[in-house]
Amino acid sequence: MAEFRVRVSTGEAFGAGTWDKVSVSIVGTRGESPPLPLDNLGKEFTAGAEEDFQVTLPEDVGRVLLLRVHKAPPVLPLLGPLAPDAWFCRWFQLTPPRGGHLLFPCYQWLEGAGTLVLQEGTAKVSWADHHPVLQQQRQEELQARQEMYQWKAYNPGWPHCLDEKTVEDLELNIKYSTAKNANFYLQAGSAFAEMKIKGLLDRKGLWRSLNEMKRIFNFRRTPAAEHAFEHWQEDAFFASQFLNGLNPVLIRRCHYLPKNFPVTDAMVASVLGPGTSLQAELEKGSLFLVDHGILSGIQTNVINGKPQFSAAPMTLLYQSPGCGPLLPLAIQLSQTPGPNSPIFLPTDDKWDWLLAKTWVRNAEFSFHEALTHLLHSHLLPEVFTLATLRQLPHCHPLFKLLIPHTRYTLHINTLARELLIVPGQVVDRSTGIGIEGFSELIQRNMKQLNYSLLCLPEDIRTRGVEDIPGYYYRDDGMQIWGAVERDESVQDDRELQAWVREIFSKGFLNQESSGIPSSLETREALVQYVTMVIFTCSAKHAAVSAGQFDSCAWMPNLPPSMQLPPPTSKGLATCEGFIATLPPVNATCDVILALWLLSKEPGDQRPLGTYPDEHFTEEAPRRSIATFQSRLAQISRGIQERNQGLVLPYTYLDPPLIENSVSI
Repeated sequence: MAEFRVRVSTGEAFGAGTWDKVSVSIVGTRGESPPLPLDNLGKEFTAGAEEDFQVTLPEDVGRVLLLRVHKAPPVLPLLGPLAPDAWFCRWFQLTPPRGGHLLFPCYQWLEGAGTLVLQEGTAKVSWADHHPVLQQQRQEELQARQEMYQWKAYNPGWPHCLDEKTVEDLELNIKYSTAKNANFYLQAGSAFAEMKIKGLLDRKGLWRSLNEMKRIFNFRRTPAAEHAFEHWQEDAFFASQFLNGLNPVLIRRCHYLPKNFPVTDAMVASVLGPGTSLQAELEKGSLFLVDHGILSGIQTNVINGKPQFSAAPMTLLYQSPGCGPLLPLAIQLSQTPGPNSPIFLPTDDKWDWLLAKTWVRNAEFSFHEALTHLLHSHLLPEVFTLATLRQLPHCHPLFKLLIPHTRYTLHINTLARELLIVPGQVVDRSTGIGIEGFSELIQRNMKQLNYSLLCLPEDIRTRGVEDIPGYYYRDDGMQIWGAVERDESVQDDRELQAWVREIFSKGFLNQESSGIPSSLETREALVQYVTMVIFTCSAKHAAVSAGQFDSCAWMPNLPPSMQLPPPTSKGLATCEGFIATLPPVNATCDVILALWLLSKEPGDQRPLGTYPDEHFTEEAPRRSIATFQSRLAQISRGIQERNQGLVLPYTYLDPPLIENSVSI
C-alpha cells in the first residue's frame, strides 16, 4: 500500500465549481490503481479553491505515468443521481510517498459524467514519450479530439472551418465564458436600443446633409474617431490611413507606373513642384501605389431594393522630401484607362476630388472587411486553432505554446457564421458587395495568397516600405514579431508535421503555389512558421480589428456601400450628388453598430503575454515567458512615449491592448 497526497485547483470563473463526485486513478509503469475518491468533509471543488486529499493505493503502480480523472453526479437516497454539472479544473498536483511533486496541468472544463486523462506537465514531443502507455494515450487523445472537432467547407474556395452550426452546439472549452457572453449581448442590446430610439435603423432614405450625419457620429465617440471627423477631407489624413488605418497592408513602393495607370508629369507637377518629374521620383523611390484591382468586376449588392456599385481604384502617393507628409497624387477609379475613366487629381474641383477619395475609401472597406479582416485575421486563425486541437496533444510543447492564442476563436467565428455572413444579416443587408461579393473576393484572394504576405518582415520587404516614415503599423509590428520569435526544435516530430500538413490542406487548400509549407524540416523554418501563427492570431488581428469603429464612426471616411456608379467624367460632382452616393441611413447605422461591437472586447480579456493558464511546468519555458513579458513591457513604454508626440496616437499594437487570440 502507498499513500499519495493529491492537491486540486478549481478555476475562479462563474460556474467553475461542481457538486459532482471526483475520483482519480493513478497509472504507472506497473499497472493502474482503482478509482480513488477525492472526498473530504463538506463540499469540495468550489470556485477558486485549492484542496488537499489523501488517497491510498492498494498496490504499488510503479513510476507514475498518467492521472485518470473520473467525474460523476452524486447519488441521493430515493432520488437517484443528480443531473451532472460542469467543472473547470486548473491542475492536479500528485505527491508520491517518496520523491517530489508531479504537476498535471488541466485548464479544461469537464462536462457531465466522464473521464479525462492527464499527463505530467513536462512538455514532450512524440518521440520523447518512450513508454507504450504514453504513446497510446497521445493517440487516443488526438482521436477523441478529431472526432469532437471536425472540418467542413463553409463556402467553395474558402479555408475550411469548424463543423458546427451555432455557438449553442459548441462544447464548453471553446465557448465564451458566461461573463464574456453576457457582456457581448448586453453591449449589443444597448447599442441597438440607442439606434432604435434615434429612429435611424428603420430609415431607408438618404442622409439629408453631412451635418445630419453628426447624429450618428455622436454614438460612442473615441478620440481617433473625432480626429477622422475633423480631418477626413484632408489629403494628408487620407494618405496616412494607408499606413496606420485599419488596412495598413496594401501600400507598396512604386518603381514604375503600371501601363493601365497613365499618369503624366503635367498632371502631378503642382504637387511634385519644380525641378523634378515622375521618372525622377520613381527612381528615387518616393512614389507609392495602392491598387484595389482585386475588386474589378466584383459582384455588387442590392440594399433597400436599390442596386449598389463598386470600384477598383488605383491610387498614386508621393512621399515629399524631408519627412513631409505622404500625399495622394492621382486616383483612377477603374483598372481600364480611357475617356470614361478619368484620372482625378488634387487640383480638380473640390467635390470631384473628394468623391474620388471617397470611392477609394469604399474600396478599402470592401477589401479590408472581406480579406484583411475576415479571411486573414479570422478564417486563417480558425484553421490554426482547429489543427492545433486536432493534431497536437496537451503535452506537446507546441500545444502549450499555441493554446493561449486560440482562446475563443472558434466561438467568435461560429457566431460570425450565425449573425454576420449569412443571408439577412449585416453583410447581406448593408454592405455594397454583400455576401456574394465577400465570397468572390475571398476565392480570388485565396488563389493569390502567399506565405510572404503572412510573415511581416517579408511582407514589408516585398512591398518596399522599410523606410517610409510614420509607418507605425510596421514599426510596432516588427518589434512584436521579434519578441514573439522563439527557438523550437523540429527533429522527427510526426505530430508537428501532421499539424503543418493539416493547415496546408484545410486552410490553404493544398495550393503549392502559395509557398505555404506543407512540412517543416529546419529549426529556422519552424521558428518563422510559429511566429507567423502567433502574430496572426494576436497582433495582426488587433491591428486590423481594433480600429474599425474609429475609421467608420464618421461614415464618409469609410462608406460601406455606394449608391451611384463611379463618375465617368470630371466637373459634375456636387455636395448633393456626393451625399446621394453614400449609403442610406439604415445601412450606415447597421454597419457602424456591427463594427463598434467588433472593435470592443466584451471583457474576460487576456493581453498578449498574459498566461494565467500555466501549461508549461518546467523552469526554462517559464523564464522564456518572463523574458517575453519584459520585452513587451519595454515595447509598450516606447510606444507610449512616441505617442505623446503624435497628434493621432497609434495604439492598436500597444501590447497591453493586444488580445492574445482572435476572440471578437
